[in-house]
Amino acid sequence: MWRLTGTLTLAAALAGCAALNTLHTEVSTYGQWPAGRAPGTYVFERLPSQQARAQAQDALEAAARPALREAGFTEAQAGQEPDVRVQVGARLTRVDAGPWGPQVGLGGYWAWSRNPWWGPGWGLGWQAELPRYEREVGLLLRDHASGRVLYEARAGHEGSAVGDARLLAAMFAAALVDFPHPGVNPRAVRVPLGPEGR
Repeated sequence: MWRLTGTLTLAAALAGCAALNTLHTEVSTYGQWPAGRAPGTYVFERLPSQQARAQAQDALEAAARPALREAGFTEAQAGQEPDVRVQVGARLTRVDAGPWGPQVGLGGYWAWSRNPWWGPGWGLGWQAELPRYEREVGLLLRDHASGRVLYEARAGHEGSAVGDARLLAAMFAAALVDFPHPGVNPRAVRVPLGPEGR
């Protein structure tokens, strides 16, 4: 009996660890990637607003590189004519819980007290609201020669933490997991979170 209980506890702990290392996203993809066309080489293309925030865009492009590599793309070398141009973007929105949203801490509560009198009592404590963060990443792949959009992919995620580069990389991986095929939109996609510092 003890052996069975220990095994079940270990299985539950491992499942919990797996859940902590898995990202659940909602993915939508659109486009008509030409049949038989290989992914080829790419360069990043920046909008004027992204050029103005070069450091933030550098970090975003760094997070997208592993997903593009996994999809079969190779970054073009300086002076090399690329097959496609890639635009990447991201959005982060903080949603405050408000008075009826999820909260943490001790709030007011009713309790029955035995001493010194029987009856209800009122207790007060600290309470704080937990904000939620809605994130979305997107990629747009254009044919370099014609400028035609070949593929568009978006991945969204909601959680209680701001997130980091590891989370962004996993979201880009989710966005391109079915490349070059579009799928049912939107659809749930689960991907592993990479190691810290990836």
